[in-house]
Formats: sequence, C-alpha cells, structure tokens
Amino acid sequence: MARIGFERLAQRYPGSPHYALRPMDMVWEDAGAYALLGPSGCGKTTLLNIVSGLLRPTEGRVHFDGQDVTALPTERRNVAQVFQFPVVYDTMTVRENLAFPLRNRGSSAREANTRVEHVAGLLGLGAMLDRRARNLGADEKQKISLGRGLVRGDVAAILFDEPLTVIDPHLKWELRSRLKELHRQVPVTMIYVTHDQTEALTFADRVVVMSEGEVVQVGTPEALFDRPAHSFVGHFIGSPGMNFLACAVHGREAMLPGGQRIALPRAYAPLPGRVELGIRPEFATLAREGLPVALTRVEDLGRRRIARVELDGQPFAATLPEGMAVPAEPCLALDAAGMLVYADGRLAEGEA
Repeated sequence: MARIGFERLAQRYPGSPHYALRPMDMVWEDAGAYALLGPSGCGKTTLLNIVSGLLRPTEGRVHFDGQDVTALPTERRNVAQVFQFPVVYDTMTVRENLAFPLRNRGSSAREANTRVEHVAGLLGLGAMLDRRARNLGADEKQKISLGRGLVRGDVAAILFDEPLTVIDPHLKWELRSRLKELHRQVPVTMIYVTHDQTEALTFADRVVVMSEGEVVQVGTPEALFDRPAHSFVGHFIGSPGMNFLACAVHGREAMLPGGQRIALPRAYAPLPGRVELGIRPEFATLAREGLPVALTRVEDLGRRRIARVELDGQPFAATLPEGMAVPAEPCLALDAAGMLVYADGRLAEGEA
C-alpha cells in the first residue's frame, strides 16, 4: 500500500504549447479509493500513466510514501494495472491466470493457491477456477484481470483504466458493487479512471474531477453534488446537471437579464467577470406561484419527472412533483438552500 503525492506535477507533450496536465499539488492517502472523473481528453489517463510509470512527467515529482519515484519504471513501483480490455492468458485456467503474478515473484504453490482461492471467492470465480479462460465471457475475463491485481498482498496501488468499458450494461452494477466491497476487505490504494459519473460516485470515497488538463475539484460524492467548486462540476455531476442562470448579483439579490429578481441566502460583494446563479433541479419545483416560466417539455425519468422550461429566456430544468398536473401558467419555486453563486466559473463564497 502507498500514500501517493504529487509535487507541482505537470505534463506537456512535444510540439504542443498547452499543458496536457496543468501543474498540481495533491495527496492520495494510503488505502483510499479514488476516482479520476472527466470527459475524454481531460488528462485523467495521462495522470494515471504518470502514477504507473508508463509516462515520465515533464515537470514536478511523484512520491510513494515520501520516496521520489518520478524516474522509476513501472516494474519498480509495485503497482497493478487493470485496463479497458482484459489481459488474460486464454490457454491457462482461471486458477493459473490468478496465480501468475505470485508464481513470477517466487511464491510457493501452496501460498499462491491459498491466496488465489481467497480472491476468487471475493470475485465470484470460485466455481470456475479450473476452467480454461478462452471459454469465458468478457465480464468473467475482466474479473480475472481484477483478481490478478488483488492477489498480490504487497502491491502499492491498483490502477483501473475504464475497467467496465467492455462489460454488458446489466453486469456493470454488479461489478461496481463488488469492487466497492473488495476495497473494504482489501485495504489497498485504488485509483479508478472513468468518464462515467455513476461509476465514479459509487466506487470512490473521493473523486478527482478533471477538465482540460486541470483538477477542478477533489471531494466526496456528496460534496461534489451539494457544493460544486466549479461550474464544470455542477454541469458534469448530476442528471440532469446544475442549472446556471446569467445574472447580476447585488448583496443578497440576483437580477436576471429580463428583470426578474431572486433573493439569495447569502450576501455577496461586487463580483468580477461572468456571474451566474447555480441551482440543481432538485431545489427547483414547477409550481403555480413563483417565477413565471415558459414550459418547453416534460421528461419522464421513471422515478421522477423533469420539466424543461425557459426562465427569462434561459433554459432551466426543474422537478415536477409527483401526481401534479402541469399548471396552465407554470411558475418556478426555488429553494434558497440550493442556491450558489459563481464568478467566471468559480464558486463565490459570500457572507451569511
């Protein structure tokens, strides 16, 4: 296990004037479960490759338990990696696949078998240990890849790079839940790269949200949802994401471009740049009284309905209460507890 630290870490690729990974300082605690979350091209795989040693950063340092490992190759960092597409030896049995990293490190047959049977039980592979891997499905092969990382008791960290990409959708929930339970039973540092917010929020204790090579927020799933530090996090987390209304803020009041006013729970000094009021659909309800809106459509999401409206000409998503018919003259009722103010995309604190 390892405590992983980054000191002014950054990455530029040859010929590019821009950072693929912008300078950062960060620490991932020993035995933590972390997710790197963001859209394609945001820098999350670059960061994972730097941690693993597949890529040497152009700036800064990487530390494992206080030791500088920036120049160390992958094999000397003692990390296990699980990729999008499972790497499995088809001619071997499940047992032989799982035991492979142990036998390579000189473990006895008895020690390897004990460890293999324990990990196979955790992954639900116990009944197929003596089957050839070539006859297994993609989900079972990915479990073997997971198992090869878990079977090593001395591993510093396990790195997952979009590990559920090839898994059937109805099996993803099972594997996500199993990974979470595995982390509770096998306390090793785990880093999980994904573009899927559901995977990140259900697996990780702390999520690292990335955009355009920058870490924009690190926090618990609850913190990312309740108090996004950046407008990108508000957009990216949640389904639908946070609403953002262009406005001017004066003290405890937000004024929309069309003249409608919204009382705020906090007072704000004059704010520079682009100012927006952020509020999630969970804190906005379609109602018969409140801010008048124009209804565009209603989306039935199964457990709830979302009303798509325009407020002062700006698109907005609100919750339609269960059993409520759409009012003839729809309005919005906003819960002040969910209102946040952003200046140039960054959360503005304000005063109570």
